[in-house]
Amino acid sequence: MREITVEHALVIAVRNRGGMCPKHVSPGTAGMPDRLVLLPKGKSAFVETKAPGRKPRRLQEVRHAQLRNLGHPVYVIDHPDQIEGILDEIQAA
Repeated sequence: MREITVEHALVIAVRNRGGMCPKHVSPGTAGMPDRLVLLPKGKSAFVETKAPGRKPRRLQEVRHAQLRNLGHPVYVIDHPDQIEGILDEIQAA
């Protein structure tokens, strides 16, 4: 399975919950997460998608830590089976 498969499953799952999942592009700031998850009632998080078994690069880990230190949730998803649980967690926050 490729990363794009995981990413596509995330986009569909977020849409099914009435949300948006735009691609996050940040010129000049390498290592930012792939997607923003924007759910109803102001619930949001950053999500990094990976192919199964793949881990974030070191720079990505640094960016994720920076975002978390600012109070923003960041998730790493490497399999479609993780998506619903993570979306539940975002909505419950």
